[in-house]
Amino acid sequence: MLTRRLGSSGLAVSRLGLGTMAWGTRTSPEDARDLLGLFRAAGGTLIDTAHGYAGGASEELLGELLKGPERDEVVIVTKSGISRATGTRVVDCSRRAMMHQLETSLRRLRTDHVDVWLAHSWDEHTPIEETVSALLWAVESGRARYVGVSNHVGWQAARTMSLLTASGVPLVANSVEYSLVARAPEHELADAGTALGFGLLPWSPLGRGVLAGRYRTTVAAESRLASEEFGRFASKHVGEHTRGVVEAVRTAAAGLGVAPVVVALAWVRDRHAVAAPIIGPRTPTQLAALLESEDVDLPEQIVAALDEVSIEHT
Repeated sequence: MLTRRLGSSGLAVSRLGLGTMAWGTRTSPEDARDLLGLFRAAGGTLIDTAHGYAGGASEELLGELLKGPERDEVVIVTKSGISRATGTRVVDCSRRAMMHQLETSLRRLRTDHVDVWLAHSWDEHTPIEETVSALLWAVESGRARYVGVSNHVGWQAARTMSLLTASGVPLVANSVEYSLVARAPEHELADAGTALGFGLLPWSPLGRGVLAGRYRTTVAAESRLASEEFGRFASKHVGEHTRGVVEAVRTAAAGLGVAPVVVALAWVRDRHAVAAPIIGPRTPTQLAALLESEDVDLPEQIVAALDEVSIEHT
């Protein structure tokens, strides 16, 4: 697998990242082990998790699987600031919460540091200076090698970066939803990333599953859309408003002789300022299909056609 620098930093990462949001819930420990093995065998190094994923089970399982020398061969990204301890989504990027969650993440991951630590969300109730103080603490104490943000729009990322760089610490990443049916990062975020030196880590590059074509006619019982845990999340891009994009991806895939997921993933992978899309396969079979994108560079004509049909989603 090819590698890229994360923003303008010196950190090299695989140009696909393995997401672990469902590890410990819909993805069994056995499948997680197989996913990690297949991803690593393909040359993948970037692994994404978060304090709040699966109530902590994602980080715990990843920590169990990365015991020993392999820990130093991967780039672990984790995030703090969102929890669901009470059953509802709570955003808290206060210094207290951020520091406590990172300490907890390190114990779960069985490591003394993470490679990249992200503030999981913009917190309108906490002064950004306070959140930044926690990010600085993590770098200065050695608990994180690099820091960044997640789900921040352009001005939020820029403000965070200005405060960090005043102390000599760069902001290297912003993880945001980005796909053919969610092109909002192109408004200002991609240009900001290039100008300021942070890379985009697109989450849900397959449009929460819709670009795989799996919801065109039926909803499989094992799909995210049918699950109680992820049903609401997966439903956002399902419907007539995305049908044209889904069909265009299928047409392009048929012409290239590949699966629709390969086309959708290759499109976002090679967008302006993108470092590595975060993929979230549930099974090794799904991951194998996504890894086929490594052998595909979309022709300019197909990219232009996909851009045109998806323009309403910018």
